[in-house]
Amino acid sequence: MSDTVIRVENLSKKYVLSHQQEGQQYKALRDVIADGAKAVGRTLLKPSKAALSPSREEFWALKDVSFEIKQGDRVGIIGRNGAGKSTLLKVLSRIVEPTSGSISIRGRVASLLEVGTGFHPELTGRENVYLNGAILGMSREEIKRKFDEIVAFAEVEKFLDTPVKRYSSGMYVRLAFSVAAHLEPEILIIDEVLAVGDTSFQKKCLRMMEDVSLESGRTILIVSHDMQTVLSICNKAVFLDRGKVKAIGSCEHIVKDYLDTGHSKTSLRTWEDRDVAPGNNHVKLHSVQVIDKNNNNNESFKISEPVGIQMVYEVLKEDEIFWQGFSFHNSQGINIFDSHNVNTKWYQEPHPKGKFVSTVWIPANLLAEGMVIVSCAIFNHAKHKVYFHEKDVVAFNIIDTFEANSARGDCVGQFPGLIRPVLNWEVQALVPLGRKQESLPNQEYGEFVSHPK
Repeated sequence: MSDTVIRVENLSKKYVLSHQQEGQQYKALRDVIADGAKAVGRTLLKPSKAALSPSREEFWALKDVSFEIKQGDRVGIIGRNGAGKSTLLKVLSRIVEPTSGSISIRGRVASLLEVGTGFHPELTGRENVYLNGAILGMSREEIKRKFDEIVAFAEVEKFLDTPVKRYSSGMYVRLAFSVAAHLEPEILIIDEVLAVGDTSFQKKCLRMMEDVSLESGRTILIVSHDMQTVLSICNKAVFLDRGKVKAIGSCEHIVKDYLDTGHSKTSLRTWEDRDVAPGNNHVKLHSVQVIDKNNNNNESFKISEPVGIQMVYEVLKEDEIFWQGFSFHNSQGINIFDSHNVNTKWYQEPHPKGKFVSTVWIPANLLAEGMVIVSCAIFNHAKHKVYFHEKDVVAFNIIDTFEANSARGDCVGQFPGLIRPVLNWEVQALVPLGRKQESLPNQEYGEFVSHPK
């Protein structure tokens, strides 16, 4: 038997949007009823032209979406707002009927599309556990058997007999998620619910989702705008863009593709028109570029090469102290480090009018392989002034130089970590070389004890 539990083929979902015509006023209920009666009368006389009305528009939330999911896969559905992520989950959950295409699902499905659906504010926490569990498809015996686990996970033991309308938002969310998370379906569909609660509870939810998938082979589909959540839970990802599948594959590669679409990939940015350039009446940014050791613009560097980031700006008013700064992020949006011009005289002295160029050099053998996105700013932290802060202004790539070693078997795979510095190591023989050594390995701890003869 195939281990495919979800098969989606050419799935499409169309909505018809109605637009308020210019100058048209909103109508009361009696006006709507009267217009409806008139429309019926007109339909009897001749066909309606409502379908051709310019106030109606077709919108395809999903268009020809196809993919397969295997049992035990943890799949992240990612994309920008309006990409069709939530619509896809609603169709898979049988909440919304597709316009065309087919869906094949093998196994019991549970959906967590909105935490707290079915909670009654006047009922106590205890009563809502049974009510919400029943709505989500759990039997009374199943709820009773898992009741202590649900309450312990939510950390609301002291407030079980208090109406949930008196709960804080965090308590409400924890209990609602705990009930839903203790279902035992073969397929679990989650829409953004892991973004709720405090940080410690989010981590607990992530651990639980990963544990139940690995231990019981449960298939998980999750929509999230938090890429760290997707990377933590999922082993595969689907990238939706404007209702269509843009890419499917390993989580790391798809997340990188998604994040790269929102970043500038150029290594040179210029602003010829001062009026639109970042800045204000004190200072204006003219250009930012990535340069190599020969001061040439470049976008790709070997890991063993230094990288220069250069900012050209114009000072329009004197007697201001400007601090320049660069911020470096990887393709996952994680900050690698920041750098400010604290080692120049201009850190403490006002700039005269005129153009200036500030360059910071990143030493060789520091950055890890991959894309680096650069943001720049001019500010004065002591005076709490920010003259401009241009995000994702340029980008460059660091290329792994260990490929040749990998071919020989000396190095396998990409190194982990945000940076990859070449550090000084010292290796010393505890016994002079050439002396005979008697080795007594410690089996329990793996220590290596030498006794010179």
